[in-house]
Amino acid sequence: MPKLSPADVPEVKLDSAAAHIEATLSREQRRALFEKPGTVVYAIVALASKSYTGHAEGEDKAPQVKLRVTECEVARSDEDALALADAKAAMWRGRQIDGTLDEVGEGPQRPDAALADVTANKPTEAELKAHKRRLEEKRRAEFVR
Repeated sequence: MPKLSPADVPEVKLDSAAAHIEATLSREQRRALFEKPGTVVYAIVALASKSYTGHAEGEDKAPQVKLRVTECEVARSDEDALALADAKAAMWRGRQIDGTLDEVGEGPQRPDAALADVTANKPTEAELKAHKRRLEEKRRAEFVR
């Protein structure tokens, strides 16, 4: 992998693989995005670098890195969308204060802290496991009949 000089800032490209995004959008959200251009949905995404384009000496092309969405959850309620919008605004304010709006930096160290209020009302891992266990028990009971 080529080493970048401290002055080089790679251009970021988004990979076309959008399966993680598509899987989390509801039917209604998909229709709204298609039928009403400009519709906005809020999501939490994880991005991973999948490929890069280096640059040869004497070449005028800037370095590029291609990112892929590897995890995604789209807000499905107005409450969740508002919470994500509030978290985004809080992170943006932090970047303003840190002076990192125009430069590449470490970014927010604890973006999840901004979501504490909304996640407090969401199911825990233990609750999800219990729910799945109940569904499985219900399926077994119906199968036995």
